[in-house]
Amino acid sequence: MKNKPYFPMFIDLSDKNIVVVGGGNIATRRVKTLLSFTRNIRVIAPKVTMEMMELGKAGYVELITRPVKRTDFAMAYMVIAATNDRKLNDEIHRICRQEGVYVNVASDREQCDFYFPGIYMEEGLVVGITASGLDHKKARRIREEIQNALERVAQEDENEEGNDD
Repeated sequence: MKNKPYFPMFIDLSDKNIVVVGGGNIATRRVKTLLSFTRNIRVIAPKVTMEMMELGKAGYVELITRPVKRTDFAMAYMVIAATNDRKLNDEIHRICRQEGVYVNVASDREQCDFYFPGIYMEEGLVVGITASGLDHKKARRIREEIQNALERVAQEDENEEGNDD
């Protein structure tokens, strides 16, 4: 099967409702990335990592420690299905498709309306890299190389500004 390209779109998530189903390491990483863009994150899972628990206690996310229900998706703009239960992830995908909600199933790239890119942010600049769900290590290496290049440019700019005397 030929890999279909995904359109790289930068969107304002500040007022969008994000639902993350799952409380493990992948869900925690996704939430930490999303926190740079929005505080409207609801995490639903019977069990969560200690770090996710701390994010909930600190008020960064709304943490609901119970199994997910269909009604949890009612006002969602985007859903991340990051559970270790394939049947549950499939059901979340099915419901989101029916409801017209963007969904990312962390364990199945075929069930993703969008991919989570590797992100580099610095002073209003946001760079996102994806390998379309195929090669995460390659995407990470490329993101790191871009980050290094951008940091070099920023350092050169600082040095030039300092020489304007």
